[in-house]
Amino acid sequence: MKKQGRWTMPFIIWIVIGTIIPILSIAYYGFTSSHGGFTMENIFAIRSPEHSKALLLSLILSAICTLVCLFLAFPMAMILRNAKHGKGGFIIFVFILPMWMNFLLRTMAWQVLLEKQGVINGIFEAIGLPRQGLMNTPAAIVLGMVYDFLPFMILPIYNAVTKIDEHFIEAAYDLGAKPHTIYSKIIIPLAIPGIISGITMVFIPALTTFAISNMLGGGKINLIGNIIEQEFIASSNWYLGSGLSLIMMTFIIISMVILQHFDKSEGGNLI
Repeated sequence: MKKQGRWTMPFIIWIVIGTIIPILSIAYYGFTSSHGGFTMENIFAIRSPEHSKALLLSLILSAICTLVCLFLAFPMAMILRNAKHGKGGFIIFVFILPMWMNFLLRTMAWQVLLEKQGVINGIFEAIGLPRQGLMNTPAAIVLGMVYDFLPFMILPIYNAVTKIDEHFIEAAYDLGAKPHTIYSKIIIPLAIPGIISGITMVFIPALTTFAISNMLGGGKINLIGNIIEQEFIASSNWYLGSGLSLIMMTFIIISMVILQHFDKSEGGNLI
């Protein structure tokens, strides 16, 4: 037991320094006024039209991004599961490869593709369609989110579906089950842990992002992450920025609790 305690001590120190102290610091600034007294104004600032609109837009776009990633990732995970030996690993490598590139460079690539004189509009013009205003729109932000976060949805779902015993599926076919029944009664219930993990890994970074919306939104579309960044960096108002961060942290915790509930209640259930 003493040896285990010595091995776990570095991790405990890391958690305290890297997680607990920063959260306590945010909480301190969030409930403190610029004069040093206790206040709730930084928390209640979320009720202002600008902040509430940014939070609502962040929730909507992150939910859309998560749903799009889920609808793209689940079929891809099944294709990888059924791929011949070696091909599945190569396809996963192709999906992971862009993640080795810097996050900002990947997002800048979409700027080149979506701008008025960009590649996509060039294709539209070549086939006789008018150029579209693709940049600085919510759709461009969602597209950038999906591109950056899709691998985080594919990998946990793929890991879950590869663990499904093939005998379950074969038995269902032998008993006359249709493909849609097999998916709804066997594959999806057993893949719930991977789906929940993927949703968590996509929804939370999508909700907190600010770099993607800055670059693909052109500074014209403010998400709650952009507001917080501006308060910390541009305005140097750590008090308001911390208060808004606590609100966003609350939404993240609520979403994680809900997802954890579904994971426990439905994961691995074949009934």
